[in-house]
Amino acid sequence: MPISADKPRTALIIPAFNEARSIAEIVGRARELVPEFDVLVIDDGSRDDTAALARAAGARVASHPFNLGYGAALQTGYKWALAQGYDEVVQMDADGQHDPAFLRQLVEPLRTGQADLVIGSRFLAESGYQMDAARNTGRLFLQRLLRLCGGPTIADPTSGLQALRRPVFEFCCGNFYPVDFPDVDVLLLLHRRGFRVLEVPVRMAPSPLGRKTMHAGLKAFYYPYKMLLSTLRSWRLAAAPGDRR
Repeated sequence: MPISADKPRTALIIPAFNEARSIAEIVGRARELVPEFDVLVIDDGSRDDTAALARAAGARVASHPFNLGYGAALQTGYKWALAQGYDEVVQMDADGQHDPAFLRQLVEPLRTGQADLVIGSRFLAESGYQMDAARNTGRLFLQRLLRLCGGPTIADPTSGLQALRRPVFEFCCGNFYPVDFPDVDVLLLLHRRGFRVLEVPVRMAPSPLGRKTMHAGLKAFYYPYKMLLSTLRSWRLAAAPGDRR
């Protein structure tokens, strides 16, 4: 069912870990472009001034006492939005890759009843985005893994720019949700549980130079292994009878 036309309440959640260089600009630009969205920055145990700068820029801030992981930070945002009665959540990264100019475009399919989860895609249409060979190989691997397990065809399965209806982010508050890398394993489970997933084209900036990514170092080897096991686990969970929690 479409969300009520009576101004759905939207939470914009921004996980952040040591993002003092960019967080104020990201929050400020989001508040300028989508002033009707309420911004929550989840400070995931940062050792710099991320929390203070986000708060000074006008965001609400929830701080973890130490670094728990990207997935845990997202789930903190989901639980906050659920407790505060929001109709929809939009999530974006804090490093400057995601452009707040596309946030309204993300929520539109939610409000017209076309989708339950909308993914901002770098590859659905020509955007000029360049991904290095290793990461592109990983993207194609995850794309095919998702399809082999019965999931949808997603051009950009690792995109963190997403919009979720309340039933989706409520579902993602469950114990199954990974604390580190929510990715195609979560997309598969959502699809198999009946949630409609849609991609919309967006433009993204390259990863900022000098920033450590979630998949740097030894994690570059751990990530595909973990994602393979986690996706197969999601396939088994989705195949089992049960409700949407």
